[in-house]
Amino acid sequence: MRDCKKREVWSKSHQLYLYIKKEVVVKFPKEEKYELASQLQRAALSVPLNITEGCGKHTDKDFTHFLDNALGSLNETDYCCFAASELNYIHREEYCVVNKLINETRAMLIAFIKFLR
Repeated sequence: MRDCKKREVWSKSHQLYLYIKKEVVVKFPKEEKYELASQLQRAALSVPLNITEGCGKHTDKDFTHFLDNALGSLNETDYCCFAASELNYIHREEYCVVNKLINETRAMLIAFIKFLR
């Protein structure tokens, strides 16, 4: 079994989730609590969760499947942040910070998936 906490991609995805939870969704209007804010938090949390679940699998093929799921959740996170920016729930500067974290995580995930395949 792999230790997910030793994976840089897991660490980056965890950092992204914490940033979204502590810095992004807290700025959303209250009426978004059960819609965009909730969806964004679930999508962002799903990235490190899928990496963690994949680390428990015994084959690279199974691990890659969960990394693919993490990538899908990351793409969902990306869109939710873009929508939040377009709706002016977060400032442009905040969107740039979270977008950089998303793109760094995406690059790491894609590279890791390619390595395992």
